[in-house]
Amino acid sequence: MISYSLHCHKGHEFEGWFRDSAAFDEQSFAGQLGCPVCDSMRIEKAIMAPAVSGTKKSSKGRADEMRQFATGLRKYVQENADYVGPTFAEEARKIHYGETPDRHIYGEATHKEAQELVEEGVDVAPLPPDPEGAN
Repeated sequence: MISYSLHCHKGHEFEGWFRDSAAFDEQSFAGQLGCPVCDSMRIEKAIMAPAVSGTKKSSKGRADEMRQFATGLRKYVQENADYVGPTFAEEARKIHYGETPDRHIYGEATHKEAQELVEEGVDVAPLPPDPEGAN
């Protein structure tokens, strides 16, 4: 996976995760990228500073950052997508094959269902677990 800092033509900045650099180009060319703030389809990569090795962070600091990121991602999905529960695989297929209107969804799927969706070319990604629910 590769992470890009992105921005729309209205200046909204956000992050996008892609399988590889070609995946960004493919999705951009196909008009599959949209700004999460204004739905603009004019998305570009933002200038990014290279990662510099040697910066030391404690394991606790990295764990806190990852927990914060996972919590924010989960919250964003819950606020901006429809919960479809255990019918996730079925609903994802309907959207992928144009049987229902395109929309953002989340729910549950077995490992086998998720693997089958990926093999069919359906864009899916696991949602980070709820850190609060793990306690």
